[in-house]
Amino acid sequence: MLRGGEIGLRARHADDIPLLHAGLYDDVANTARAAGRPWRPIPPGSPHAQFVVDDTERGDEGNVSFSVVELAGGSLVGAAMLWGVDPHNRSAHLGLGLLPAARGKGYGTDVVAALCYYGFAVRGLHRLQIDTLADNTAMLRSAERNGFVREAVRRSASRVLGEFLDQVHLGLLAEDWQPAARG
Repeated sequence: MLRGGEIGLRARHADDIPLLHAGLYDDVANTARAAGRPWRPIPPGSPHAQFVVDDTERGDEGNVSFSVVELAGGSLVGAAMLWGVDPHNRSAHLGLGLLPAARGKGYGTDVVAALCYYGFAVRGLHRLQIDTLADNTAMLRSAERNGFVREAVRRSASRVLGEFLDQVHLGLLAEDWQPAARG
């Protein structure tokens, strides 16, 4: 398990999937904002459910999924991942989703820090990127507290429930990463 200050990132367990599905995926507005595609009903037991991890993927490409747990009690609080891992360019994107009861507690900043540690220290990546909606102040704050820099705004780039919203791209290079910021 990767440990942050308040949270841990661990492998996804089968019993995490229904909780993440109900708390994150079944929230149509939340999923529409996070997924970049229209929401559609998918039953939790489906092999195509969003939080099912394909552990047959090669370990150096694709996506790396984690469940986020509170260190104090071990309870599940969300999901996190590195996605679009590009071993040639040594880059990846990161993302996270916190269950409603876990939001507003500072966990997002801690999750971003733990993902940076995994990406830079464990995987040896050179660059991490976050793409988020311009009105996602929690993610923007979590990214910037971890040293991410706003690199671009794509105007009206994301269609969410019939409305076009701006998208912000943030980046962090390994040489700019401050591992001491993890605490």
